[in-house]
Amino acid sequence: MSIELEVGTRATVTVPGSSANLGPGFDTLGLAVGLYDTVEVEVTEGGLEVEVYGEGEDDLPRDGSHLVVKAILSGLNAAGAQAPGLRVVCTNAIPQSRGLGSSAAAAVAGVVAANALAGNPLTTDQVVQLSSAFEGHPDNAAASVLGSAVVSWTTTPVDGSQPGYKAVSVDVDPRIRATALVPDFHASTQAVRRVLPSHVTHTDARFNVSRVAVMTVALQKHPELLWEGTRDRLHQPYRADVLPVTAEWVNRLRNRGYAAYLSGAGPTIMVLSTEPVSEKILDQAREAGLKIHELEVAGPVRVELSRA
Repeated sequence: MSIELEVGTRATVTVPGSSANLGPGFDTLGLAVGLYDTVEVEVTEGGLEVEVYGEGEDDLPRDGSHLVVKAILSGLNAAGAQAPGLRVVCTNAIPQSRGLGSSAAAAVAGVVAANALAGNPLTTDQVVQLSSAFEGHPDNAAASVLGSAVVSWTTTPVDGSQPGYKAVSVDVDPRIRATALVPDFHASTQAVRRVLPSHVTHTDARFNVSRVAVMTVALQKHPELLWEGTRDRLHQPYRADVLPVTAEWVNRLRNRGYAAYLSGAGPTIMVLSTEPVSEKILDQAREAGLKIHELEVAGPVRVELSRA
């Protein structure tokens, strides 16, 4: 039997964006970054109200098809709770469809809000599972849930039931900062995935396995290895033709010694470093139409519960 939530109860969630893959860790490595969406969910007497401000306010739906709403309902169902009505207010700072985890952040915000409203019956592992299910892979969602860096993986049960999405947090050397160079166009994750080959060579697979190992060490204690740790042969070379601006800037930055990579499915270029990126290079990027975000490595999702 479902628990009926009290009218006037409100959960306010602050969720960080994320950068996935970090070069070689395709659908595996993720990093929470300091761009934040805020989602306020209030239990009302009936109906559904959705408001959207900031990033995506001209494009995102204001009904039950909004991803945050879907995630709230998924979370409430898992928590054994129901609401007579909902008012959802989204204030977004994470750019939409740019490879900075906007969709994963929306899913995480919805599930976390639902869990808080229901009295937090869901474990962190369950929150990762539910929010990752919307994406079909856990790297972005897990980073937004856990904060810092994550190593994530997917298990496929032999009985054909739903995949299991798992993740563990990895501490990040406090000297490491992230700089995002964001082009002024969207990239569809599905479209960018379609250019990937169905098979890769053993040599390329071995190369990426080694660089993922290097990257986990680089993040924790050896940031001098970030450039080597962000090398990749599994996905970025194949995406270069459909993301030429991104590929140009990744190459330009790497040729100058910066650990630059395609963030998620792009088109954002991410740089991890212990020193600021040269202002001259950043000015050139701005002149080329890229927006610059100098970001902290973020902590986990936060939630506050209140009553009217």
